[in-house]
Amino acid sequence: MKLHFFKTGEGFPVLILHGLFGLSDNWMTISKSFAAEGFAIYGIDLRNHGRSPHSDEMNYPLMAEDILEFMNDHDLAKCDLIGHSMGGKTAMFFAAAHPDRIRKLIVVDIAPRAYPPHHDSIIAVLESFRTEDLASRKEAEGFLRAGLQDEATIQFLLKNLYWNEQNKLAWRFNLNGIKNHISETGAPLPNENSIQVPTLFIRGENSGYINSQDESDILKRFSNARIVTVAGAGHWVHAEKPAEFLRVAGEFLKN
Repeated sequence: MKLHFFKTGEGFPVLILHGLFGLSDNWMTISKSFAAEGFAIYGIDLRNHGRSPHSDEMNYPLMAEDILEFMNDHDLAKCDLIGHSMGGKTAMFFAAAHPDRIRKLIVVDIAPRAYPPHHDSIIAVLESFRTEDLASRKEAEGFLRAGLQDEATIQFLLKNLYWNEQNKLAWRFNLNGIKNHISETGAPLPNENSIQVPTLFIRGENSGYINSQDESDILKRFSNARIVTVAGAGHWVHAEKPAEFLRVAGEFLKN
């Protein structure tokens, strides 16, 4: 699959993978900061997200192979890989399958274990209205606010709303494709995988995605890993504490 992307900067390539319902644009500010440090940043839209193609198939092995195809298409022999949440799990699967193609790996607020489905409320709200029937983004915001309590999630979803060629509002993500494979987004990294790639796990202090048991499991399965906790951050570490995220991630990539 030919994934949509943006590129900024020149230097050693760094690929950034967003999370569920996200898109590469979420990482634009962070990407520019990394580019200023001498990296070539590739912000990628994963399948069924952003401007990348929609598909009836969606799982981590497939998404990892999408990244391999992307690297081959752009003549990238090796890269640093950053992934948040679903993007972080994709990055882990890629590192397990193609360790020779990665120099360093950064996983943001996700563990290799299985996660039960927990996006049902978001999907239900998104399915409760048809974007093409709306006259403004404000109407969409009203529907989301009526069904969702978290303001950060509401604003995060609204970044996916755009006016299509028919001058109708639409989501950039493939809602049906995501819904049909939502259980796949919680799939674990297979137990037989032992990863030696230098890896940094960055977790948010106020997020429950990586707990103390996960820390033990991570250090067993990633032989060259360390875990850093960003104080005061939730699941969207890079958006909530960008300066701290850039410092921690930048030091790891440069050293």
